[in-house]
Amino acid sequence: MTITRQASMACNGYGRSCVITRRANFSASHLYWLPELSDEENGTRFGLCSLRPGHGHNYELIVAVGGDLDCNGMVLNLSEVKTAIRSEVTDQLDFRFLNDCWADFSVAKPFGRLPTTEAITIAIWQRLIPLLPLRSLRLYEQSNLWADYLGKAMEVCLSIRTHFSAAHRLARIDLSQDQNENIYGKCARIHGHGHNYFLEITVRGNMNTRTGMVCDLAKFHKLVQDIIVEPFDHTFLNKDILHFSTCVPTAENIALHIADLLKSPILDLGVDLYKVHLQESPNNAAIVYVEKD
Repeated sequence: MTITRQASMACNGYGRSCVITRRANFSASHLYWLPELSDEENGTRFGLCSLRPGHGHNYELIVAVGGDLDCNGMVLNLSEVKTAIRSEVTDQLDFRFLNDCWADFSVAKPFGRLPTTEAITIAIWQRLIPLLPLRSLRLYEQSNLWADYLGKAMEVCLSIRTHFSAAHRLARIDLSQDQNENIYGKCARIHGHGHNYFLEITVRGNMNTRTGMVCDLAKFHKLVQDIIVEPFDHTFLNKDILHFSTCVPTAENIALHIADLLKSPILDLGVDLYKVHLQESPNNAAIVYVEKD
């Protein structure tokens, strides 16, 4: 048996396409402050993030690379991936003040932008793409805020995560109790039941090349809080939310209704609503991808 034959037998996926991911972490601080704005204007625009000397995060980076499997059963040798991420990203950013790390974030220069989650993700992509066959990057600034980038110019997805608690009963008003229990099981019981819902809202748009932002994050948070979290939290959805007096509040229908409520207000922020992810329980979730008009 030849060496070539042995290698091909070792990998029955040879030549087939696959995507692998690698996780990396770094800790860094940053400041949101533009020299063309006064201290008062920076404070109004960026809130506490404009206060000197800045603040820090434990960042988590997910790097996805893709390609055809080689005879060793790999898209790419992981040591090459680790070395590229370490040399081009984590060694340069870990325990650093991001505003001073890379020329991208030198806001004293016309081309500089603030080191937002979105801007950092694009800057990392630009440094890794000559070395790795990137498919996507995800950067968590914290567990409730992250950005996704696919290499499409300035287009970035920004996601926030929040939660609310609510009760519901799954039952159609045109069916008997027995019929509803045949469809919805225990969820059709008369007095309902409750969940701690975890909600992820993703918007998509072009990053501002000066602020480094896809949209005003504070306004994004407030919009979701005011339109969804406050009205839905600690309610019996069937009785307290008018829409669900005639619409069965399944996870799917709740996610669709949230998308309908948010689509227009989020468009007013200058971005598109891209995705609503509603986690009803550890075993049950609904995801709605929102089409552009």
